[in-house]
Amino acid sequence: MRSHIPLRRTALTLTAAATAVAGLALVPGSANAAEVPVGSGSYSDERPAGTNGPQNSQGAAVTPQVTEAMADQPVPTNDWWSSLVFKRYADQPHSQPMFGHPLSYQAVDSGLEVGYPTQPDVSGVSYHFPHQADLTVGVAGLNSPDTKADGWSDWTVSPYWEGGGATLRATIGHGSPYVYAETSGGAAQVTAASAPEVFADEGSLLGISVNGHDYALFAPSGSDWTVSGSQITADLGGQDYYSLAVLPSRDALDLYAQYAYSFVTGSTVTWDYDEAGGSVSATYALKTEAREGSETGSVMALYPHQWQYTSDELTAHEYVSPRGTMRVRDGASFTTTQDVTGVLPALPESSGVDTGHLTNLVNDVASSADIPVGDTYWSGKAFGRLAQLVPIADQIGATTARDQLLDAIKSRLEEWFTAGGDTQFAYDSEWRTLTGYPASYGSDVELNDHHFHYSYYVMAAAIVAQYDPAWAEDSAWGGMVKELIGDAANPVRGDDRYPFLRGFDVYAGHSWASGHQGFAAGNNQESSSESINLSAGLILWGSATGDTSLRDLGVYLLTTESEAIRQYWFDGDEQNFPADYQHNTLGMVWSNGGAHSTWWTGNPEEIHGINVLPVTGGSLHLARDKDAIVRNLEELVEENGGPPVEWKEILWEFQALADPAAARAAYDGDGGGVGSPEAGESWAHVYHWIYTLDSIGAPDTAITADSPTAAAFSQGGTVTYAAHNYGDAERTVTFSDGAQLTVGPNSSASRTG
Repeated sequence: MRSHIPLRRTALTLTAAATAVAGLALVPGSANAAEVPVGSGSYSDERPAGTNGPQNSQGAAVTPQVTEAMADQPVPTNDWWSSLVFKRYADQPHSQPMFGHPLSYQAVDSGLEVGYPTQPDVSGVSYHFPHQADLTVGVAGLNSPDTKADGWSDWTVSPYWEGGGATLRATIGHGSPYVYAETSGGAAQVTAASAPEVFADEGSLLGISVNGHDYALFAPSGSDWTVSGSQITADLGGQDYYSLAVLPSRDALDLYAQYAYSFVTGSTVTWDYDEAGGSVSATYALKTEAREGSETGSVMALYPHQWQYTSDELTAHEYVSPRGTMRVRDGASFTTTQDVTGVLPALPESSGVDTGHLTNLVNDVASSADIPVGDTYWSGKAFGRLAQLVPIADQIGATTARDQLLDAIKSRLEEWFTAGGDTQFAYDSEWRTLTGYPASYGSDVELNDHHFHYSYYVMAAAIVAQYDPAWAEDSAWGGMVKELIGDAANPVRGDDRYPFLRGFDVYAGHSWASGHQGFAAGNNQESSSESINLSAGLILWGSATGDTSLRDLGVYLLTTESEAIRQYWFDGDEQNFPADYQHNTLGMVWSNGGAHSTWWTGNPEEIHGINVLPVTGGSLHLARDKDAIVRNLEELVEENGGPPVEWKEILWEFQALADPAAARAAYDGDGGGVGSPEAGESWAHVYHWIYTLDSIGAPDTAITADSPTAAAFSQGGTVTYAAHNYGDAERTVTFSDGAQLTVGPNSSASRTG
């Protein structure tokens, strides 16, 4: 547990083959070499002496629990189902509860428990929709000593059981009301939690109600289901499959029966950034196979962050979930389209800032610029603190300070990016993950938080690349930056070194922090803002290096997660939290609910601040819902018994995104820069942020642009337009309200009115 700052969750795996797809060029390593060169840098293929890799809770080393068919594939840790492959507890060889929504699951020796949690357990700071088994999907005689993963795709997984002369392979997924079972060695056997009520019996189709939830069971045509007490069986007539579905209502039975034999075999998300239109689209598609007949369609349950942004037709059917109402689409794919909120390397120059005062503040930091030797997280925080001041120093003409800051960042990054020193990265070929040592908060033994930690390195490297493109070349230090990106957010499917988008759950719309998902509540994520820091870093890194694939990946990730944060951390529409839950913001989201808390403290200031820091030019998206910011801070003051004291500067910066004048009044009223700011922040950056926004207004996210590194700000009807041009030629940025801004090569520009 973290004593002062949030406990995170991240991790993953790699092998040794080169990949050069989607802009991510990864360098192969030698199986016999202890040091693998990557441009000017290197990583080790062995952990430093005295350190550890993935372990169970008793400290014993663990390996990925997958079938032989998947043994050569990088394992998706940090997912909603990762407890299938990362056995955190020695006495639990199957899985922890897994929440796909609308269904919940848990692997046991006799098969797959299935439930449909509809009643929240609201207790104090938390609410949860706990897993309760309605049915156990199995095969007669099955008694498996463990459960392994036998396949996965972007949001589906196939657990596998073998024992007692029988086998079971199930396919489950986010947004799927179905469980698809493939069997051998016995009849289909479904065990209900209690004797079911039968409401439909049509031979191979059986409709039952258990614990108040309606299910349909589908055996091959010609088979017949038999109910005896709580046991439900069917001779599969020489076939090897059956399926079941949770029904939103009994009148949906015919629709769900239509797709009962259209088995899902995979799932894929694709994204398309329309730079000219200032929007990003994402298509979520299932791959299916007709086990009988010719139907290959399906139904999908969409989360609020999805159905609010799709023009695809939806049915009237709905499900309950911990994320609010899920709406059902009759179809095997859907597309969402969202406006893109831009990212800036720094807020624009403004008349509201006293240049002399700001110069003194910047020089104070630059004169003692240093990133002490530490673990991956705290070194990252130090990188972030300095990196955010580099473009500010450049803006005010403090070039000496700018260069001091850049030198300090490059020097320490290069030490981290070189194997064999006090700080380094090491690749684990079993788990196919790149871990930084010294590790922290379970980034090594639990594979937690890689996206949090590495976000700071990528963001700092992006700032360096803006001023020193040669440093960022693959042949120099850019190759190691891409290794970190590969570990935390690999956009390449089929890569044999890192899994696809390790920590980011494309269907849930946000990242997960726990490498092993070893909790009764599923997986979790606390600091959504540090996840956003990685996405913003990808946009800036991709823009600075000309890698539009990584830039566009960042646009997709940031835009998607921004809406998930608005909906599921801040309950922006005030529709998704349980009606009797007494908080309007969460410190952490769990697979089956959420908590107004952090891993390390119940202090309201940190609960409210942990999903804000680090404040950067990637934080502008938070201004998309200014009312949610106001409600959030009003609750903080009420809980705290007054204005914030700890992390006050983070919370003032948050406030400035909705009400800059109030933020400045709070800053000035407190004496302006009194005390020590949060470890990843500086008073120079705080002053620049608050006084700039007080001068030009809060971000106006209704105005988009044909550049991902552009933004608009509004105050009293007057708009300020800002953009950074990473290209070598002058360009004109066009905003959605028709305004245009000419930006010189490799520079920032802004204009008001």
